[in-house]
Amino acid sequence: MRNAPTILHLDMDAFFAQAEQASKPSLRGKAVVVGGLGPRGVVATASYEARVFGVHSAMPMAQARRLAPNAAYLVPRGAFYRRISDQVMALLRALSPLVEPLSLDEAFVDLEAGEAAWDSESALLAGTRLRADIRAVTGLTGSVGLAASKMLAKIASEQAKPDGLVLIEPGTERALLASMPVRTLPGVGPATGDHLRRAGITTVEEMAEAGEDELVRLLGKAHGHALYAMALARDDRPVVAERETKSVSVEDTYDVDIHDRVRVELEVQRLADRCVRRLRGAGLSGRTIVLKVRRYDFSTLTRSETLRGPTDDPVVVREAAARLLEAVDTTGGVRLLGVGVSGLADFTQEDLFAQAAEVRAAEVRADGPEDDVPEQPAVAEAAPAEHRWRPGFDVRHAELGHGWVQGSGLGRVTVRFETPDSGVGRVRTFRIDDPDLEPADPLPLVRRGPDRPSAVGGAGEVPVARPGNSR
Repeated sequence: MRNAPTILHLDMDAFFAQAEQASKPSLRGKAVVVGGLGPRGVVATASYEARVFGVHSAMPMAQARRLAPNAAYLVPRGAFYRRISDQVMALLRALSPLVEPLSLDEAFVDLEAGEAAWDSESALLAGTRLRADIRAVTGLTGSVGLAASKMLAKIASEQAKPDGLVLIEPGTERALLASMPVRTLPGVGPATGDHLRRAGITTVEEMAEAGEDELVRLLGKAHGHALYAMALARDDRPVVAERETKSVSVEDTYDVDIHDRVRVELEVQRLADRCVRRLRGAGLSGRTIVLKVRRYDFSTLTRSETLRGPTDDPVVVREAAARLLEAVDTTGGVRLLGVGVSGLADFTQEDLFAQAAEVRAAEVRADGPEDDVPEQPAVAEAAPAEHRWRPGFDVRHAELGHGWVQGSGLGRVTVRFETPDSGVGRVRTFRIDDPDLEPADPLPLVRRGPDRPSAVGGAGEVPVARPGNSR
């Protein structure tokens, strides 16, 4: 562990929900829950206003609705969040070549590697400027932790939430950790926490006092050694810029079990195409095609086929996925389908393209002219028309301009017309087949350059907090 707090951990505050609030003026300061809205949906993110009612991520959506019936419930807009994430990650990479993304909204940065910080004062300055830049570029807030190790930097960012900064000075780590619950340490989940509690160990200080031998006896050699080191505030893990991607996959969970075999086949083909688009977007190819099927009784089957070499050809992936599906019985209904590619490489095997071309040519010779395989329709297009208008999604009206869907049903769709830099907009209801209403792309949250204050939220001094100070 280094002797300066130059490891930075950034965590965007309630990212999905905050992005929705920033893009919809009428939701600012209100309880917002983002996730799957069907009967099997779960919460992806809840705003801090919703958390007051006990709503949290990974909670069943039905439970969230009982706890916060008046919250706004929205479907995730993945491409919108990824675009914001790309802006944030670009700011981090401007600080250092060593950036380790953990998710769309979370990353570690080695400030020393980028010569952005070398002591406490310069680290505080870098963290403060980063938070201001994120607000200026995206209109959103993020919490920053600074410490001499990854473990402590993450703990610091948790203390900083929401919209704060905490720096842990070297030499103060043991005192800071002492009274914290054991669940604070990475690697201590519910099961390990319960095991330690039954042994009379509930705080990090008690874990350290128990000694390494006792932790090894309780938790096993590898886990015991690692947690004892962390209890002593020791963490030598480096920030790793490139985390190896082992697989690329997509999957969909269906609100109602699919029983029609033809529909299942079409869904698998559509998922295969989506998987290939993601694969190509990452500049990768793969040798092993994987099919995942979760049936009506929650039993999950996984089938795979390994090709002669890596490919990113959608025809090859679709054909392999179709062959794998042939061996799966879906008679009782399917609740989830997924297609993935593993055995990744950054090149393709040319003979696989030739192989696919030969297969198509043989089919043409045998059956006559063959049309191109059409893009398969999305699930929403096969569902009732109301399902095209998902809560939270952007729309445009020929006369009223940009808005977002508040809800739909009984042949009607309700739209609130507002933009990120407008005031609270008015609400109108239309027929779902109104020719003047169409889906639209999300608008940027900030329309001004990164050197100006954000259009969303206030500017001003960035609050800085240190361990021991109340927030």
